[in-house]
Amino acid sequence: MKALALFSGGLDSSLAIKVILEQGIDVVALNFTSSFCRCESAKQGCGSAIKAMAKHLGAELKGIYLGQDYLDMVKNPKHGYGKNLNPCIDCRIFKFKKAKQLMEEAGASFIITGEVLGQRPMSQHRSALNIIEKESGLEGMILRPLSAKLFPATIAEQKGWVDREKLLNISGRTRRPQIKLAEHFGIKDYPCPAGGCLLTDPAFSKRVKSALEYDEFNLETISLLKASRFFRITPSFRLFVGRNEEENKCLLGLARKDDFIFEPLRLAGPTAIGKGSADEQIKNKCSQIIAWYTDRDNKVEVKIKKILDDNEKVINTFAIGENELKDLRI
Repeated sequence: MKALALFSGGLDSSLAIKVILEQGIDVVALNFTSSFCRCESAKQGCGSAIKAMAKHLGAELKGIYLGQDYLDMVKNPKHGYGKNLNPCIDCRIFKFKKAKQLMEEAGASFIITGEVLGQRPMSQHRSALNIIEKESGLEGMILRPLSAKLFPATIAEQKGWVDREKLLNISGRTRRPQIKLAEHFGIKDYPCPAGGCLLTDPAFSKRVKSALEYDEFNLETISLLKASRFFRITPSFRLFVGRNEEENKCLLGLARKDDFIFEPLRLAGPTAIGKGSADEQIKNKCSQIIAWYTDRDNKVEVKIKKILDDNEKVINTFAIGENELKDLRI
């Protein structure tokens, strides 16, 4: 007998897998990543900690990246957004549909998740869970080991594949029962805590709303927004400013033909990518922003390059003087 688990790598999904493994059932852990994954690391990769946890649990791991079709869902979710730009119900339906498609390939007979009744206000109350199960075409096939005794028996329990008596009845937003269970199973250092989606972040959601408003919502824009401060200089010109050396390198890798590159001369400071048509006033404004975030004494010179085909062409340099720096308010 085998189960397919939706696996974030966090505490709840890890515990759900462990509870089922303890019953002698093999588990394939299905991990979804997207452009909105908060736990992404440029040095190790988003999946490094996930792989370590799956190995510790003894579950086979399969990863799926959610691309443009996922962005299309985020853009127009049937069940709307949560507090910010998080389409939690539609997101769960989307992932369960993907999981359903993979069940036969994985040789799995049912699906398990780490969902806990009442833990998340939008997607884990009873009516939302029923909607998700119905619209994903998985009625009776989703087992939630941590809250199973609070739901009617699933097909896996009815057929005796899983012993219902060994399942749990956890509910609510407290995580004390899960922490106690983790100690019992020896599960430590679990990555990606609850709230790992950038769409729940108010500041990031505001940037994404701007991209939606101006019809710029795509994988490239999301990557730029994740790796920078964001400024809309005019309706048609955007500036993405790196916050550290790692982001500076990332932005340079995301630069494309006709983009502008702004960098301070002879001083430590941010790299920025400008997208759109820029006159001298716009380029000066962008240079002021670069100067604001540059380690400076009394003067900053900002070099501006434009990417032409595979080459970079230096256009001009703006010098931001001491008096002008004092008056800047970014």
